[in-house]
Amino acid sequence: MDISIIVVSFNTKGLLLDCLASIFKTIKGISFEVWVVDNNSTDGTVEATREKYPTIKIVENTENLGFAAANNQAFRQMNGNYALLLNTDTVLTNGVVKELFDFMEANPEAGMACGQLLNLDGSSQNSIANFPTTLTLLSNETLLRILLPKKFPSKRRKYLSPLKIDSCIGACLMARKKAMDDIGFFDERYFFFFEETDWAYRMKRGGWAIYLVPTAKIFHAQGKTVGSNVHARIMFYRSRYLFFKKWHPHSYPLFHSVIFLRLLANIILSLMGLLFTGGFKNSIRKKFIVYIQLLIWHLHGCPEKNKG
Repeated sequence: MDISIIVVSFNTKGLLLDCLASIFKTIKGISFEVWVVDNNSTDGTVEATREKYPTIKIVENTENLGFAAANNQAFRQMNGNYALLLNTDTVLTNGVVKELFDFMEANPEAGMACGQLLNLDGSSQNSIANFPTTLTLLSNETLLRILLPKKFPSKRRKYLSPLKIDSCIGACLMARKKAMDDIGFFDERYFFFFEETDWAYRMKRGGWAIYLVPTAKIFHAQGKTVGSNVHARIMFYRSRYLFFKKWHPHSYPLFHSVIFLRLLANIILSLMGLLFTGGFKNSIRKKFIVYIQLLIWHLHGCPEKNKG
């Protein structure tokens, strides 16, 4: 088996069915299997998937285990030489999986590769994640991508050939089974966010290379699978803290302080924006509410309980 395609689902039935349709429509010339790991959806996801695609392998969980643990369930049973991880809000373009597969076959040092993610209008999304550092915390990442494009590649620059990067965005990435066996699967302490960053960090420490293949295009309805409410933001903060605590334990108190101070700065700026607009700017009001809830979460000691 060439590729095991793994899609983790949670109450995104329509998106999942569109994603699966693109898999069977666009992949030619390679053997593949499809795994859907459902995290206890209540919208009829499993029933609809089984009815439309009876050959797909489905893992039904009785609770939301999160992204890392759910993928690991399929990793332990997959038959492919590569795993292709897809979010339910992705739609493949013709030949993209074969292109990633051919690249991995031609570059045995590659442990992981991703393509270029696109918005639904065809514009580029950031498909690359840099490893978090003191510099990325103290600075604005958008500014770093402009001032230091070689170290911080982004969608603002057009790449014509494969590029070595720190990490892939997890919406669509291909990983080599040999590399997975070498460094291990996802760290299941990450419920959502940073699991692929941690994985790439371990791969690079193990001598494997990570690549962007910019000519491989994937549509991605960004944010549809996790949302942008306070629970999503808390998951992001929690996972980022876990990454720093795991890989930079001696500097963790500094990282935590910097992140907290940036949160306070965002609260002040949002409050100023509300005052300037008379409180009528809905987007600023929503951000301010989320920042306040994040502050409360911090003041409660950043509890680690996940809510799915």
